[in-house]
Amino acid sequence: MTALPWWAWIVAAGVLALGELHLPGSYLVWIALGAALTGAADAAFGLSLAGQLGVFAAASALSSLAGYFVYRQLHQRRRGEVVLNERGQALVGARGTVCEAFVNGGGKVRLGDGVWLAAGPDLAEGTPVVVSAVHGTRVFVQAVQPPAASA
Repeated sequence: MTALPWWAWIVAAGVLALGELHLPGSYLVWIALGAALTGAADAAFGLSLAGQLGVFAAASALSSLAGYFVYRQLHQRRRGEVVLNERGQALVGARGTVCEAFVNGGGKVRLGDGVWLAAGPDLAEGTPVVVSAVHGTRVFVQAVQPPAASA
């Protein structure tokens, strides 16, 4: 089989980049970058089909790996940032009150205007608590330590 012309790789890169605009996700742009790099390498060195496919595979893998680190850095949460669409994560650190005594590690707590299923040590009704973690619809709480008395 004959090698693809260099411009075919550039056209493929453009088609993939346009596909990125219309499809959900953020990965086609990195494969498009691999195709563009393959077109550039073929134009510069006149690669065989096997060479083109090898460069495309390597360039796509490396650009996808680079994209992973780019998106990981861009989507890093900053301290105090509001967590949209993740109400459970926004509850971590919230203070509430036990409204149904904890027996065998389970009970209910009032957080704001809602009541949540909770897990934690056995606690009496009315005990102030703080949320330490959230798993699904269950919050994990700990008793709030009373402030140390100053002498």
